Amino acid sequence: MTTAIAIEDVRREVKILRALSGHNNLVHFYDAHEDHDNVYIVMELCEGGELLDSILSRGGKYTEDDARVVMIQILNVVSFFHLQGVVHRDLKPENFLFTSKDENSQLKAIDFGLSDFVKPDERLNDIVGSAYYVTPEVLHRSYSTEADVWSIGVIAYILLCGSRPFWARTESGIFRAVSKADPSFDDAPWPSLSSEARDFVKRLLNKDPRKRSTAAQALSECLIYCHKLVILMILKFHSQLSTAGHPWIKNYNDVKVPVDILIFKLMKAYLRSSSLRKAALRALSKTLTVDELFYLKEQFALLEPNKNGTISLENIKVALMKNATDAMESRIPEFLASLNALQYRRMDFDEFCAAALSVHQLEALDRWEQHARCAYELFEKDGNRAIVIDELASELGLSPSVPIHSVLHDWIRHTDGKLSFLGFVKLLHGVSSRTFAKVQ
Repeated sequence: MTTAIAIEDVRREVKILRALSGHNNLVHFYDAHEDHDNVYIVMELCEGGELLDSILSRGGKYTEDDARVVMIQILNVVSFFHLQGVVHRDLKPENFLFTSKDENSQLKAIDFGLSDFVKPDERLNDIVGSAYYVTPEVLHRSYSTEADVWSIGVIAYILLCGSRPFWARTESGIFRAVSKADPSFDDAPWPSLSSEARDFVKRLLNKDPRKRSTAAQALSECLIYCHKLVILMILKFHSQLSTAGHPWIKNYNDVKVPVDILIFKLMKAYLRSSSLRKAALRALSKTLTVDELFYLKEQFALLEPNKNGTISLENIKVALMKNATDAMESRIPEFLASLNALQYRRMDFDEFCAAALSVHQLEALDRWEQHARCAYELFEKDGNRAIVIDELASELGLSPSVPIHSVLHDWIRHTDGKLSFLGFVKLLHGVSSRTFAKVQ
């Protein structure tokens, strides 16, 4: 450690470790001391070795069940430090250690040397991390916490099939593959794995960070699947199964999905939307499946709604304070200011679903067309009305400089003056003057 930058990097790592202490899947930080030559960091001893060693000892791949155990632990801790505003930037099997030589022991995330603090709307631009696990947006120098989720997707891919999703002989070749190639799900063992496993990895390895699952969402998906397995086993074995001591229940009963920082970004955009877009989002929310609603129900419950089933700005404040570490506490006023529209009113679960759903993530699903068509039919019955182009432009808050007739003409049906399906889908995505500026 000879440069001022290197010294500052270690000091930042110590600051992050201090701020994040307390999670079961995070290496325990005790203290740090600095003299004229070195910074000494005292941390928990993990004697079980790296996750990478475990992968190699198994001949390169895990069973789906064993991979799920690993994924739940990784997603649990990553969703925790994402909520606190920390991005790791170097997630890989070498940076997860088992606490003991028993592979059923806990995994601990380590090595925050490349980590940094990031605000919800902030984008980082440093190209850091390990080549095989780096995400396309890091290479494009504009990224946030979604970059960690991509790295988790690479780890999941390796766990399940024993090979890397992107490979080349040189670093530049790896970067080209990450940017342009798609991971293969055709070669063995992928055809023999469950569709749930393939879909799970695909959602993590989506090149568009807006369509990628968050760590909290991916954790929720894992837990839904585990709960279903437990129910199936109970039905299958009935009295022969002692459910209280079953490994599925033992392993996952204590895992709780944390508040997802994404919902506050989505709620902020919703509260600032036009009444027309809010109506469109409400229609879309009514098409969500039971599994998609499971995540939103969990998030709504974490905000501790009142007995009448509604949340206010005060509920959100209490939930944030309850989950905050030193890393996050100073940012809570900024969060609350962005949701100030809730100061004088309350939001029920139905509206929360409309506010907290991600159109981009739904768009990445195979059933997106079905979602959109069903939502449009509902919108036709409840919210669609005749609207002239000038009124639509005003509703969207477009500036006078936008050539509204040339860019909005296909939004409205000429037969009855109502919003077309194309206009409805564009409205869902939250178009703005900035979007139309690109058309000019």
